[in-house]
Amino acid sequence: MRTVYQTHVGQVRSHNEDHVGVFQNQKGVHLAIVADGMGGHRAGDVASEMTVEFLAKEWQETIHFETPTDAENWLLETIKGANHRVYEHSLKNSECEGMGTTIVAAICTEQFISLAHVGDSRAYLQNDMGLNQLTNDHSLVSELVRSGEISEEEAEHHPRKNVLLRALGTDVSVEIDCRTIVVEEYDILLLCSDGLSNKLSNDDMSAILNSEESLESKSEQFISLANAAGGEDNISVVLVNY
Repeated sequence: MRTVYQTHVGQVRSHNEDHVGVFQNQKGVHLAIVADGMGGHRAGDVASEMTVEFLAKEWQETIHFETPTDAENWLLETIKGANHRVYEHSLKNSECEGMGTTIVAAICTEQFISLAHVGDSRAYLQNDMGLNQLTNDHSLVSELVRSGEISEEEAEHHPRKNVLLRALGTDVSVEIDCRTIVVEEYDILLLCSDGLSNKLSNDDMSAILNSEESLESKSEQFISLANAAGGEDNISVVLVNY
């Protein structure tokens, strides 16, 4: 298993509110995270950084999982813990009022990947069947698409595309989606913020992941293409190659 991660401020924003990382516990199991912060001033940066640092610290003290259920439970409980800390921090610090973050996190074992997410940062899997989106955005536009009120084409240019229905740290409790998938040799897991997924089509992403380039080069291509398409948002990517 090989991993790479990268984040970029983009072409428009003055600072990067995304935080990403891949962390190994004492048994060498990987935890991959993308968090896309939101809020006034530097508050989004605070929320995403607090979240990634909290999960990374807890991960270092976690040794072994017997089952995918154990992995999912760890993600659920730890993300709830991060939510509590971010929310409490926002209450005690007026400059951080209303801050929050998305999160997509993956525990990557040799046999399976357990995923948890809140918001519109995404997970994809590239395998023999092509590129498959593993997460559903917690956004107003995605809900309108699911309910049949608008089409996917209309969603691409909807004026309220960036409105989230769920975020971590904005309320005392948070609802988290969680699932586990089986993986095989040569599968590639992609985690990204919406600064990437809003700029590249599934065909674009699949073509990069299918290329013979190194994992590092693939990561750089994702960032470069998103910037070339406008780069209005921060751009983050994590790749895990089995």
